[in-house]
Amino acid sequence: MILIKNWQEAKQEAYLVRKQVFIEEQGVPADMELDEFDSTAKHALAYVDSECVGTARLIALPRNIGRIGRMAVLQTYRRRGIGGQLLNALLESCKSQGIAKLELHAQLVAMPFYENFGFIAQGEMYYEAGIAHRDMILSI
Repeated sequence: MILIKNWQEAKQEAYLVRKQVFIEEQGVPADMELDEFDSTAKHALAYVDSECVGTARLIALPRNIGRIGRMAVLQTYRRRGIGGQLLNALLESCKSQGIAKLELHAQLVAMPFYENFGFIAQGEMYYEAGIAHRDMILSI
C-alpha cells in the first residue's frame, strides 16, 4: 500500500527508512539527509502490513516542474516492485498538481530503474554525498 502524506504526517516513518538506507547503508552524512524541501514536499510511503518499508518525495518547483528524490526502500524489501509503486504514486500526484516535467538526481546504479519509466539521462556524471549521480528528466 502506498500513501501520500505531508511532512508532518510522514516525517517519523520516512526518516527511519532514509536513515537506514542513506546514512547507515550508503554512508551519506547525517547532516545532509534532511533539508528545507522536506516541509513542502509530498511524501510517498510504502507499507507492507503496517511497516513502512519505502519512501520517496516530490517537490513542486516553478514552471510546472517537479523533482523526485529521497527514494529509498529497505534492503530486505528491494526487488519486489515497491520502488515502482512509489514512483507510480508520485507520477499520479504530478498529474493532480499540474506538473508537466520531472527531474531527479539518480545514483548511477539506479539509472536502469528510472529508464524503465521513461526517464532520460542528461549531462555529465557528478558526485553527491560521495555517490556518483546523473540528472534524469521525464516529460509527462
